[in-house]
Amino acid sequence: MTGVETYVVRVWMPDRPGALGQVASRIGAVRGDVVGIDILERGAGRAIDELVVQLPDASLLPLLLAEISDVDGVDVEDVRPAAESLRDPRLAALETAAMLVGATSVAELLEVLVQHAMLDFSAEWVAILDLDVPDVRMGIGPVPPAAWLEAFVEGSRSSARVAAGESGPDDVAWAPLPSARLCLVLGRSGRPLRGRERRQAAALARIADTRWTEVVVRDSQNRHPSSTG
Repeated sequence: MTGVETYVVRVWMPDRPGALGQVASRIGAVRGDVVGIDILERGAGRAIDELVVQLPDASLLPLLLAEISDVDGVDVEDVRPAAESLRDPRLAALETAAMLVGATSVAELLEVLVQHAMLDFSAEWVAILDLDVPDVRMGIGPVPPAAWLEAFVEGSRSSARVAAGESGPDDVAWAPLPSARLCLVLGRSGRPLRGRERRQAAALARIADTRWTEVVVRDSQNRHPSSTG
């Protein structure tokens, strides 16, 4: 049975003019159509892009990968079928941010952060680590033990790679909520978390942290209203 099949292909390529055009030309040669591009990371003369490619027949996938890999300096890191409802990463980030800003309680805020981090990053697990206990405040999936998460975060804090947004192992990312004394930690296997994804996680954590402060202050004022003369 044939039909249009959509794949997400993650490729390493030289960060030079014309490289992406060469890859797109090879995709077109096997009747593929590039319908989406997400730049995940750039540096040291290399770029890591995710290409959303439609093929008229799934049997063409091996030929597609061979054609891409045949471009000088280009390597395929990962290929996977696209989800039935492929999410635009930029739109997904905006939708998550809007839901975080709209949360009316700490519980709702953390639930939104965990659930949407799971979706936005195709994570296998997501946890909110309480840095004061330490303990997992909220989590989804096979979350590692709190002691492991604490050691990972502390080890990453002391790493020189923190400044580059690339701390820790490739398959785990973290972002602090400093006012809340919490930390967002997420992981997935088989597909490294790249620079753009780590920066996105950090941005969402900052939004959640700001909203956490607003909710806590509001709740405190409701519990202890100022007396009026």
